[in-house]
Amino acid sequence: MHLLYLDESGHPLDPGTQFFVLAGFAVFERSTHWLESRINPIAERFSPHDPSSIEFHGSPMYSAKDDWAGVPPADRVQALVDVLSLLSNPQLQLRVFASVIEKSTTPHDQILERSFEAVAHQFDQYLADMWIRRRDPQRGLVVCDKASYEQKLQALSSLFKHQGHALGRLRNFAEVPLFLDSKASRLIQMADLIAYWIFRYYQSKDDRGFRLIEPFILRRMHERVGLVASVTPATEVALATISPHRYPFPAPTGAPADGAPVGFVGGAAQQAS
Repeated sequence: MHLLYLDESGHPLDPGTQFFVLAGFAVFERSTHWLESRINPIAERFSPHDPSSIEFHGSPMYSAKDDWAGVPPADRVQALVDVLSLLSNPQLQLRVFASVIEKSTTPHDQILERSFEAVAHQFDQYLADMWIRRRDPQRGLVVCDKASYEQKLQALSSLFKHQGHALGRLRNFAEVPLFLDSKASRLIQMADLIAYWIFRYYQSKDDRGFRLIEPFILRRMHERVGLVASVTPATEVALATISPHRYPFPAPTGAPADGAPVGFVGGAAQQAS
């Protein structure tokens, strides 16, 4: 079985943001423990005696709130980079799925449904491809943050499976989505970071985190299909002309660094240690 960990960034009804993102990654069920075991040591840097008290959560890490209040920018950004760099592990073959909706393109009461439809459809096709190409009969399960739209997503999953949706029917889901407390799930936390930095790419035109994520978005026949975006032409132009950030992210811990300064918030630069 493959598990798709999902989280959202933005809110369909928030007038202060232009975008809503539903995103995360798929992982084979037997790899979840290994992945968690690589994230926990990153948390131990900040709370050696109680690493479970540290939650990797995109917005608080960026703005130095909650668990991350008082943590230097260089340490926060290094933690983020080290978690997202786990996407590159060749043995895990993690795949990123995302829906991005610019809220001006879609009625607000349809944003969540269309987001889940897009992500669920691509995940279902991903599972179907395993059978078509390798005769590997895999099933899938979506795992979401308990704070998310629990009843709505469960109802949508059942509807898409039994009656279908605009893109077809879900044929490879084992069950309706499972909801977990993000505090207790490192993989939900990793999905949160993915959703948040895809959101920042579109909302703030900050592509630093997106650059770490983009190579692992699902592709089919060399076409990027795992990210489904509904955005305006103006947004497409803005994304195509993003300038390099003044404070680029450092290399993952243990990888060669180029010595460039890194920054996280408020334009304050910190020298990578």
